[in-house]
Amino acid sequence: MKCQQYYPVLLSDRVNETADFYVRHFAFRTVFTSDWYVHLQSREDDHVNLAVMQAGHPTIPGPKAERTSGLLINFEVDDVDAHHARLAAAGVPIVLSLRDEPWGQRHFIAQDPNGVLIDVITPIAPSAEFAAAYAPGAQPS
Repeated sequence: MKCQQYYPVLLSDRVNETADFYVRHFAFRTVFTSDWYVHLQSREDDHVNLAVMQAGHPTIPGPKAERTSGLLINFEVDDVDAHHARLAAAGVPIVLSLRDEPWGQRHFIAQDPNGVLIDVITPIAPSAEFAAAYAPGAQPS
């Protein structure tokens, strides 16, 4: 299968509020909007997309289509410290403080209006223990 594009769709009872959150805090722009669906695209990279859809919309089958849960969205950035300061100052809930991890990440976790977790990450050199777990050429520096 050759995938043309891949992006998550967040199911929410707060479609516009959620879309506005990603536009305001994560540099997205709206490229399509309706009363039940908003498609967002990064202002910095057209290949980075995210959508928000009304929970329980009839196009989504099954009882589990209520709202998004159990999801962690990762944003890899050049300067995680600057993004942490910016989001904290804007009042975005920070649920895991800025920290370094031995597997090769400096990161923090924020939360969107639906409770979806957002892991903002800058790769760093891993500890020797975790360096061995990376495939050749995949280790962050």
